[in-house]
Amino acid sequence: LSFVESGGGLVQPGGSLRLSCAAIGFTLEHWTVAWFRQAPGEERQGVACSRATDDGIHYATSLEGRVTISRGTTRRSVHLQISSLKSDDTAHYYCAAAPSDRACSGPPQASDYEVWGQGTHVTLSS
Repeated sequence: LSFVESGGGLVQPGGSLRLSCAAIGFTLEHWTVAWFRQAPGEERQGVACSRATDDGIHYATSLEGRVTISRGTTRRSVHLQISSLKSDDTAHYYCAAAPSDRACSGPPQASDYEVWGQGTHVTLSS
C-alpha cells in the first residue's frame, strides 16, 4: 500500500497550487487521509486531514483559510489546494492514510498514519 503524489514544482508567491495523490493497492473509502509537509531542517507538519466516516475535516491552524483537502471521485485520490502561496510553503508534501478516523480528530499527527507516499516538492520562487 502506498501513494503517488503529484503537482509540485516551482511556483510564484501569491499563486495557487493543487497537489494530488493516488492510492496504490487500495481504495480510500474506509481510510482517513491527510497531507503533511516537511521543510528543510524542520519536523513534519500536519496540513489537513479528512475522515471517511463522516467527511469531517481538520486543518493546521496556521494554514486554515489557505488550504483545502478534498477526496477525488475515484475512491483512490486525494487533493490539496493551496492558495496565497508564500515562501514558508516551500516543503516536501506527503499524502498519508490511517485506518481509524481518530487520526483526524484534530490537525493530523504523523505518528497516527500508516501508509505514506514519497511526496512531491513545492518550491516558492524568490
